[in-house]
Amino acid sequence: MIYSMTGYGKGLVKAEKFIVEAELKSFNSRYLDLSVRIPRDLSAKEFEIRDLIKNNIKRGKVVLNLYISTESGQDKFTTVSEPGLKQAVALLKDIKSAGGLEEKITIEHILELQDMYFSNEIPFLDEDYKSIEEAIKMAIDNLNAMRLQEGKELVIDLEERIRIIESQLEKIEDDNKSSIEVYFDRMKDRAVQLVNTLGEQSDRLETELALLVEKYDVTEECVRLRSHIKMFLEAMRNSKEIGKRINFICQEMNREANTINSKTVSSEISHFGIIIKEELEKIREQIQNIE
Repeated sequence: MIYSMTGYGKGLVKAEKFIVEAELKSFNSRYLDLSVRIPRDLSAKEFEIRDLIKNNIKRGKVVLNLYISTESGQDKFTTVSEPGLKQAVALLKDIKSAGGLEEKITIEHILELQDMYFSNEIPFLDEDYKSIEEAIKMAIDNLNAMRLQEGKELVIDLEERIRIIESQLEKIEDDNKSSIEVYFDRMKDRAVQLVNTLGEQSDRLETELALLVEKYDVTEECVRLRSHIKMFLEAMRNSKEIGKRINFICQEMNREANTINSKTVSSEISHFGIIIKEELEKIREQIQNIE
């Protein structure tokens, strides 16, 4: 199966103590580039989260955003850090002493430093991680479903372009033999005009001309290009790392098309070859979006 590298997936799970929302986005990238944005309390689980994503997504720039909130969904302080509170009070005493102030420290003063001891993060136990993992898996499934659907559309487009290439290749094969014969006759006529008469050297001259004309025969290139087309279609159906494999095959197809264009003496074959190269370029652009 072919997966597009672009997609979006979301997972939402309501646990007993909190709501977890996992959001996954993926974009084009040559390799797997994973960015994980999770609450600070989950830092110990980051490697597990990364492995979970890596086991299901092989290529692309992937961004995970993980949000944990209370049932109400409102941002509010939920825990008080005792060490942080003591640190805030000590800081106020130092300020009072350094400034020579007589005013007493009040609750209002302490609340001004609430960021030092209040936290809106929701603490959770190891067993709570199951709900978080469930939300991430849900996001992965939704993301892959979208990527698979886009991949099916890419397959339709790629197969259509391959059909165009095959049709141009058939025209090249049909025109190749006749164009070589025409070129041979033209060269022979020129040789006759130069020597005025072939005499006893006619067989030798025809042999030399045949060897010369053979350099412009593109039969071998057509056979290899047709073989690459077959490999391309098989790779789309069976390969595991499809994007990398068909990208390599596409490069080989482009090499054969270049050789055909450089060898041929037929303007029509050159025209067919240019169309093939145009389609190959469009295929290479599409391949960049395949996992």
